Amino acid sequence: MNITRLNNAPKVPFDLDGHIMANHAGTEVIHLHLKPGQHIEKHTNPFDVMFYILEGKAMLESENERILVLKDQCITIPAGVNRGIDNISVNDFRLLVIKLHHTAP
Repeated sequence: MNITRLNNAPKVPFDLDGHIMANHAGTEVIHLHLKPGQHIEKHTNPFDVMFYILEGKAMLESENERILVLKDQCITIPAGVNRGIDNISVNDFRLLVIKLHHTAP
């Protein structure tokens, strides 16, 4: 059994309050914290991503839609979709980012 605590987890290699909670068998789990007004610029990834909202609300924007995401929602985004997140609230926004790095059989 392996337990990772948020305060001991390695930081992500970019300028955000993010920590790598797990990285195993092609799946990476990252805890992200966005302060009020903070955002992540639109970008794409070569792998599928799931967001599980832990706290707060934010706007999730892709090329074709802009949706409000809330606590206890899970959002799946396929590889190659351009998207960004904007914490539009006066409260903190926390989410788990689950990166699914598929490997060829």
